[in-house]
Amino acid sequence: MLEPQGRVIMVSGANRGIGLGIAQCLHDKGYSLSLGARDTSSIELAGAKTDGRVMAHAYDATDGANNAAWVDATIAHYGRIDGLVNNADTGVNANIEDADEDVFDNMWAINTKAPMRMIRLALPHLRACGSGRVINVVSLSGKRVANDGTGYAMSKFGLMAVGHAARRAAWKDGVRVTALCPGYVAIDMTAGRTDPSPEEMIQPADLAELAAVALALPNTAAMAEMLVSCQYDVMI
Repeated sequence: MLEPQGRVIMVSGANRGIGLGIAQCLHDKGYSLSLGARDTSSIELAGAKTDGRVMAHAYDATDGANNAAWVDATIAHYGRIDGLVNNADTGVNANIEDADEDVFDNMWAINTKAPMRMIRLALPHLRACGSGRVINVVSLSGKRVANDGTGYAMSKFGLMAVGHAARRAAWKDGVRVTALCPGYVAIDMTAGRTDPSPEEMIQPADLAELAAVALALPNTAAMAEMLVSCQYDVMI
């Protein structure tokens, strides 16, 4: 297993939900972090105020210049990037019969193109360390279509392709890419659901532990996909 000390991980959407859970878990394990969020003032990690292992940077998924600036700031601060967790996303109920294609375009821009851009920007640094890791927080909706959320599924299917392309492009340089594909997680996006209840859903802290495993596995034990569910699913 790769030791976390000295390794620098970037996490997008780190101010709440899954992203915050992953950030807290990685910090607790000893990683240094570069955290991206639209509102960096809302990023609160327990025990991170004085240890010097956390920096924050504004992240706008639709702004390529902003994305490049975040990568540059991370290198300026730490001198290296060892991992990238593409977590930030958006979900709007848009089905195949909806005529408003702007909704589809927005999800495509945030859920698919932005992670692709972040990988492209970080890839030279991930290659340089010899054991670079990318975790794309996808969804089981990136593996099958189980409801009317066609637009969300399309964007997540696209993100699966981005991850496989990145694995192929940088495998010989030690870069490993994992798609973390959860079902229902107890976060804002699923608020109001009663079946399953929030208590029955995947908890962000538990999903974070799986992300940490994927980051720590050696080059000889890569996992392309991690499918996670809290209930029976045809994919699990």
